[in-house]
Amino acid sequence: MTKYHQIYLVLREQLLEGKFAQGLPGELALMQEFGVARVTVRRALEQLASEGMILREAGRGTRPLASSASNAPAYASASDKGQRAHLTGLLENLVSVSLRTSVAVLEVETVTASAQMASALQIAPGDPVQKAIRVRSTKEGPLSHITTYVPGDIARQFGRRELARKPILVLLEEAGVTVGRARQTISARLADVLVARHLGIAVGSALLAVRRVVFDVRERPIQWLHGLYRPDRYEYEMQLSRVGSIDAKVWVSKDQSAQFS
Repeated sequence: MTKYHQIYLVLREQLLEGKFAQGLPGELALMQEFGVARVTVRRALEQLASEGMILREAGRGTRPLASSASNAPAYASASDKGQRAHLTGLLENLVSVSLRTSVAVLEVETVTASAQMASALQIAPGDPVQKAIRVRSTKEGPLSHITTYVPGDIARQFGRRELARKPILVLLEEAGVTVGRARQTISARLADVLVARHLGIAVGSALLAVRRVVFDVRERPIQWLHGLYRPDRYEYEMQLSRVGSIDAKVWVSKDQSAQFS
């Protein structure tokens, strides 16, 4: 993969997450971040501009376009009843994984909800949201870089100290929330400079990317998670069973688990 395309993919992912609400870094800053020449940065930005994700204006810098928000996947469709994750499967397994790893809390702050956050958590843009960034590790080293977003009225019950001691799903239950189901997507992403440093890998390395929305029993979204996992230390396994007639075979999830080295 060419260097400019790697930079394009990293910036595109960050745009979809609403990271550059106040504008993108300048060309010089991007050159220093990715360790490339100006022509490489410009080519990546031109690609984003051609897709309508950014607007470049001389003397005014580069800013994201509102249309980029509409390109983000709809992770939080509360009306989708057909993709439930049972507590005896995925969610309990996630807590188990958390308890078998160590965690470093990098950042906890209250932010205002971007368009993407508001859509995922079904709140109004600008509402308070707790953003927490953590790195989980095994004895072999860093495993995952996790960013979670929790509505402010729920997140008042816990902060940095509690996040360093307990899995966030446990903290949500202790805050009076009854976890109901989760919906997640799994894809791939290239590591940017910040994530690469925390996970001990090279910039542009492939990562397993997980996006998960957790709902309570009343179908209210209570957490939006962005997880980046080292594929050499983490694998996700799903067992499928076939249902239906021979003419209409449908494969459904029977069990879900996460394993790491």
